[in-house]
Amino acid sequence: MAMRVWERMHAQLDAERPSAKAATAQVGGRGVLLVPHREAGAGEEVLPPDYQRLMKIVRNAGGPIRVKDVGVELGLEVEAKGRLEPLRGKLSKLAGRGWLRELPDGRFQIAP
Repeated sequence: MAMRVWERMHAQLDAERPSAKAATAQVGGRGVLLVPHREAGAGEEVLPPDYQRLMKIVRNAGGPIRVKDVGVELGLEVEAKGRLEPLRGKLSKLAGRGWLRELPDGRFQIAP
C-alpha cells in the first residue's frame, strides 16, 4: 500500500514538473511556472503544456464546465476531499490571466 502511494506521488510530481518550453521563475528558492496574461494575437502555445491541456478540455466541453468534470477528464479522484483544489487553482489562474472566464456558479469557459 505504501509503495502504491509513493508511486502515485512521484507520478504526480513528474506530471507537474515544468517542461523545457515552459517559462519558469524562482520564488522562495523554488521554480514556479509562469502563466502569461492573454494578449491579442497570442495563441495557447505560449502556455505551459499542462495549462494547454486544461484549455483543450474546457474548449472541448462546448460550454461552461465544472472543475469536477475537468478532473474526471484528467483521471483524478474527484470524490476525494481536497483533490480538486490544485486543479481549481490552475483554472482560476487561467481565468485571472484572461484565458478563461469563471462564472458566478464556479464553472469555467473559454474567454471571448
